[in-house]
Amino acid sequence: MKIQLSEHFDYKKLLTFTAPTIIMMLFNSIYWVVDGFFVSNYVWKDAFTAVNLTFPVIMVIASIGFMVGNGWSALISKTLWEKNIELAKKYFSMLTYFVVICGIILSIAWFFFIEPVMTMLKASWDVLANCIIYGRVLFFSLVFFMLQHVFQSFFIVNERPDLWLKVAVIMWVMNMILDYVLIYLLDMWILWAALATAVAQFLWAIIPLIYFVTSKKSKLKFVKTWLEFRPILKSCINGSSEMLTTFSMSLLNILFNYQLIKYFGNEWVIAYWIIMYVWFIFTGMYLWYSFWVTPIVWYNYWAKNSEELKNVLFRSLKILWFAAIVLTLTAEICSWLLAKIFVNYDAELLAFTTKAIRLYSLWYIVQWINIFWSAFFTGLNNWVVSATISFLRMFVFQIIMIFSIPYLFGSEWIWLATTCTEVLWMFVTISFLIGMRKRYRYI
Repeated sequence: MKIQLSEHFDYKKLLTFTAPTIIMMLFNSIYWVVDGFFVSNYVWKDAFTAVNLTFPVIMVIASIGFMVGNGWSALISKTLWEKNIELAKKYFSMLTYFVVICGIILSIAWFFFIEPVMTMLKASWDVLANCIIYGRVLFFSLVFFMLQHVFQSFFIVNERPDLWLKVAVIMWVMNMILDYVLIYLLDMWILWAALATAVAQFLWAIIPLIYFVTSKKSKLKFVKTWLEFRPILKSCINGSSEMLTTFSMSLLNILFNYQLIKYFGNEWVIAYWIIMYVWFIFTGMYLWYSFWVTPIVWYNYWAKNSEELKNVLFRSLKILWFAAIVLTLTAEICSWLLAKIFVNYDAELLAFTTKAIRLYSLWYIVQWINIFWSAFFTGLNNWVVSATISFLRMFVFQIIMIFSIPYLFGSEWIWLATTCTEVLWMFVTISFLIGMRKRYRYI
């Protein structure tokens, strides 16, 4: 069932419209989890630690794809609503060219700076060698990784999320097969895990690219155009909150890694990254639901349809609140099983990871509030509020908590840093909601 942005959204339509991206996100998350599972169980601890130290640094760079994709999807949604198809094609083409240029520049920089960055993070010698191998292989696919996030936004705008889901499923299956064959059956090392991921990322960008080039039904096509400063800047600013969310989460991962190495040692980074694999799936549901609701908010804001804006808002709040309860309970109940999947070979690490998951998972009950409202204000074209929510929450509150809680209460309580951050920042978010209610009439 094809759903258009101009329709009235009941619960069924909201879930139908967002389901492909949530399911796609699940496959995308499992895509990284599968890498972690095979590397942890069949290549061993040093390689697994290396993957987990390298990945957040890659995500810091790839966050540009989130910024550009979400910011430009809002601009193109507005342009399509105004029936200016040619201008929409121009913006679409300009964006893709801009991301490719940025990706190439950042890939070259990443190739040379990976060793000093990993050294700064205090990776041990054995772990550092694996970090360099894994990171330098993935640098070849960085452009495609960024394009992947951009194209998924355009499938939303193009009102074809179902096609993106099909691509995601194909890539997930292929990566899992490659990991199984190269790591488990052929007993190969971390280089082949990186190659399997790089090949999948390449195809994940190329298949959508072929669609936009060849499809006669697509509203978005590539055309000849120059890069224009004003629309690029405007879109990047509007999408900055989503970039900040991804960037700050990656920075948070880096700082957590640093603190864990400081207090416990290199191998205990594994515990945090098992938590992150759960986070990819659980928080991803909040993030991608909010991400895909943004074009609906955008459309109704520009159409001055305040009643539909209220409708989408309150239905979304109910959906996310129910999801928060279910996900938090699931993480608490299944903590031992989740840890056992990755570190069944080490009883001490298994016990440590189980306790860490239980403490960290309290985060899920409140985290959705700040994620959703940041995306909602992006949809209302208020990048200042959206970026402020993301920036202060992650760069100020979170960093303070990561360093202060272990110092004040002991290193084992570091897992509550994120929950404390979300609770404190929730009150700031509520103040924005109250202050903006008359301007946007969402209450």
